[in-house]
Amino acid sequence: MAKKSSVEKNEHRRKLVKSYAGRRSRLKALVSNKELPIEERFAAVLKLAELPRNSAKVRIRNRCEVTGRPRAYYRKLKMSRIALRELGSQGQIPGLVKSSW
Repeated sequence: MAKKSSVEKNEHRRKLVKSYAGRRSRLKALVSNKELPIEERFAAVLKLAELPRNSAKVRIRNRCEVTGRPRAYYRKLKMSRIALRELGSQGQIPGLVKSSW
């Protein structure tokens, strides 16, 4: 199991990303619009920099929903390879048969 603080920190980041998504996308659209004057674009860059860092989607870490493990994460199943192996051995994942020889 991962540290509870790490999992909670990541959940807090998810909430911030959701709440600031609209503002962030509007400001990014202004920054990337080449038809606007440079002063307006620079002002948008400064406003974007004032937003919390953890409100950026890039800062979210994919974590296993079962254990909270940050590495060896399968996006399709939303779990780590270790949790996948354990649940597969128990027969709790439909269509998955763990081989043994």
